[in-house]
Amino acid sequence: MMKDYLKISDEVAAALVEGKPVVALESTIISHGMPYPQNVQTALEVDRIVRENGAVPATIGILGGMLIVGMNKDEIEYMGKNGTKVGKASRRDMAAMVEKKLDGATTCSATMIIAEMAGIKIFATGGVGGVHRGAETSMDISADLQELAQTPVMIVCAGAKAILDLGLTLEYLETKGVPVIGYGTEILPAFYTSTSNFKVDYRMDTPEEIANTFKIQNDMGLPMGMLVCNPIPKEYEQPADFINPIIEQAVRECQKKGIKGKETTPFLLARIKEITGGDSLESNIKLVYNNVKLAAQIACEYYKK
Repeated sequence: MMKDYLKISDEVAAALVEGKPVVALESTIISHGMPYPQNVQTALEVDRIVRENGAVPATIGILGGMLIVGMNKDEIEYMGKNGTKVGKASRRDMAAMVEKKLDGATTCSATMIIAEMAGIKIFATGGVGGVHRGAETSMDISADLQELAQTPVMIVCAGAKAILDLGLTLEYLETKGVPVIGYGTEILPAFYTSTSNFKVDYRMDTPEEIANTFKIQNDMGLPMGMLVCNPIPKEYEQPADFINPIIEQAVRECQKKGIKGKETTPFLLARIKEITGGDSLESNIKLVYNNVKLAAQIACEYYKK
């Protein structure tokens, strides 16, 4: 039974029973997305921002083979300190990690699945995975996209990371029937930058409009999620003419080293941080804060009686 594997914190469980707004948060961003101690500091600040905006935070991860919904401060600290020693948990890893009683930092796909198990509909992260450059030969496509096609949970993010092939990512999402919403923009944000050369499906200007659209989608019984793209605030973005050549350099180095699969994104993000002297990490943190604030506002609208 699901209850044998799922552990929901008392606070999150009470909020769900009472119909209060809850925002799911992933744990890969803690263990694999940032160095210690910034990862833990960021996670705890994210909790505070969600609460400040009227919702209950539910950080999701796998600890000792249990699917945790609503990690506490000690559990977040454990994830942050152990960093990449904690395995990455995607859909394919979940059952094996439970059986072997392993720890796992949940990616977008696993976080969506566990959030859906718990009854949480809104999930905030930094950037969503996508189609990697050269995927026409490597077939390197993030499981996040397939999960969006089959799990009715909304992801609020700063768009797809610019290390990806943004055009192919949008094509894949269109094929799978996943709506891509721009918050206050018609242009797809590209993580470090607020603009790209691609358009979203629909622009929406208020959390209420987004929440209502997602309610309608769920009421219709449509099985997919929704991708809400929230541009990084202008004051924290990296100008395209500055960051794009750095991304290209990092991609070339990645290819030269023969790094593939799930190791690609951590390598690229770390290398970009190194080349920018840490500026990209600061942008990453600020866009996460911006996303969780919007996610909490959407959740408050979604859960209104």
